[in-house]
Amino acid sequence: MNDIISLMKEHRSIRSYAPDPVTDEQLTAILSAAQAASTSSNIQAYSVIGVRGEEKRRRLAELTGHQKHVEQAPLFLVWCADLNRLQSAVGGAMETEEPEFELPSNMEAFIMATVDCALAAQNAAIAAESLALGVVYIGGIRNRPQEVSELLQLPKLVYPVFGMCVGTPTQAPDVRPRLPLPVVYHEEAYSEAGFKEGIEAYDAVMAEYYAQRTGGGRASVWSTEMAARFRLKNLRPHMRDFLLSQGFRLD
Repeated sequence: MNDIISLMKEHRSIRSYAPDPVTDEQLTAILSAAQAASTSSNIQAYSVIGVRGEEKRRRLAELTGHQKHVEQAPLFLVWCADLNRLQSAVGGAMETEEPEFELPSNMEAFIMATVDCALAAQNAAIAAESLALGVVYIGGIRNRPQEVSELLQLPKLVYPVFGMCVGTPTQAPDVRPRLPLPVVYHEEAYSEAGFKEGIEAYDAVMAEYYAQRTGGGRASVWSTEMAARFRLKNLRPHMRDFLLSQGFRLD
């Protein structure tokens, strides 16, 4: 085990922050690490919007489901899949040959941009934690994506994938246990062998975790939590229409 792996294994979501600002030097280091992430064919199809202003953070907290840590964290990063910049690049590069050239914004392009965005963000998260900062991803940025896009002036072919709070932690929650490795890793081919036993074992671990975290006030297990989360079969059903309105083709 080396220091980098040890740091990664200590990840936990931070939802309480000191008012200390994230310095420009820290932000530059975090974003430089993000840009070093792998990217499909070097397309680098993502953009990051940093929000430090109190009023805008307050509005984003409202749009993400009234999550107080979005307002409290001194820096809120909005990670966006971005095909708009690529359209500008290829349009200019091919101007003399194909002045009407448009970047194909089909499902594969959408996936590539979304994956690029996620890879860069995870690099940023690890970099922030290496600087003794805390982070938490905010999927609630997709609760009201149109309003977020208007607030941040996102053009066509750009959409907010998730947000990320960054700041100095004022809490140290326990590391959340993960599924047993044999349930996640498959040798040579996918196999469901061991799923039942592995999930049952994990449920037992998570039952203890939830009980300790809440002082006995939460009696639940992972499989029950997942069933409750996905019982609504179409989470954020507005996302497809929003993405289409942003110019993404999902075919």
